[in-house]
Amino acid sequence: MQDNQALRMAGPAIDNDVDVMALIRMLWDQKALVFSTMAALFLAAVSYAFLATPYYEARVGVLPPNVSDIAGYNLGRTEAAGLKPLTVQDVYNVFLRSLDSESLKRNFFEEFYIPAEEGRDKLPRDVLWDQFNGILSITSIKARPEYREVRIGGEDPHVASSWLERFLSMAAASAEEAMRLNVASEIETQVKSIEHRIGVLRDTVRQRREDRIAVLKEALEVAESVGLKDPQGTMWQTFSTSNPSAAFDGSPLYLRGAKAIRAELEVLLQRKSDDPFIPELRPLQERLQFLKGMEVGHRDVRVFSQDGPIRIPDTPIKPKKMLILALGLVLGGMVGIFVALVRGFWRGGAAF
Repeated sequence: MQDNQALRMAGPAIDNDVDVMALIRMLWDQKALVFSTMAALFLAAVSYAFLATPYYEARVGVLPPNVSDIAGYNLGRTEAAGLKPLTVQDVYNVFLRSLDSESLKRNFFEEFYIPAEEGRDKLPRDVLWDQFNGILSITSIKARPEYREVRIGGEDPHVASSWLERFLSMAAASAEEAMRLNVASEIETQVKSIEHRIGVLRDTVRQRREDRIAVLKEALEVAESVGLKDPQGTMWQTFSTSNPSAAFDGSPLYLRGAKAIRAELEVLLQRKSDDPFIPELRPLQERLQFLKGMEVGHRDVRVFSQDGPIRIPDTPIKPKKMLILALGLVLGGMVGIFVALVRGFWRGGAAF
């Protein structure tokens, strides 16, 4: 019984060995087909690897500018002037918005990519736009959120590197123009605010002078009606020293006498400008003149810094020859074995 059970348990193993051996014999009998298929696909891979047009990629990293690079933007910018000094990140954020903007890509596409494609097969613009977005990439790294890597690819390494340089130059020019507009807008806002403040002060002082004239006219009328030409010494001295604010009310102002009131009234009526009597005016005018004289278009400034120079790539990134050859060899072997198995099963040359 034990021997019979052992034989029955060994049966499937023996059958499997026979099936595997039969499969190996079937493949061996068709080794020419397997190797010829492998060779054909490997030769196709070799042809593609060495005949395909190489594709190069120029790349460069960009970082925030140095403090010295933005010094021109902070000339005259102080809290006292109402202009907060710009930080490196403030300027760099403007550059990043320009770098990632659709308008910049569109401008570059129209100015450089479209003319370069004129000599080739004419394709719709939307297809060319998709191709352009395929050769341009701007990536960031989580570990360095301020870092950006810009890449532009092409069949000509010189063109790729020159395009990358031009793209960054256009991004910087756009950012500098945006900074100029921002600074100009900020200065204009401050100028309008100061001009409004000056206008309010002048109107207020003018109104106070008109009020004073009205009070003096009324006091003059009272003084003349009672025949009071000269100030009343004791009463005026008491009034002027102990309660000077009352003089502005106009109540006892007639005690100064018609002569003094008329003299002050004539001076106020002949005054051409109230500016000398506005204590806050001169500092505001000085600040206004300073803001109007500030330079808006700054020179010798940089809105970003490069992490190394832009180099002309020497080695293409595509096609990857060794990888293609390895894949051709492996894929050729797999396809050859598969074809041999299908052919063997079709002819009934294998049994499980």
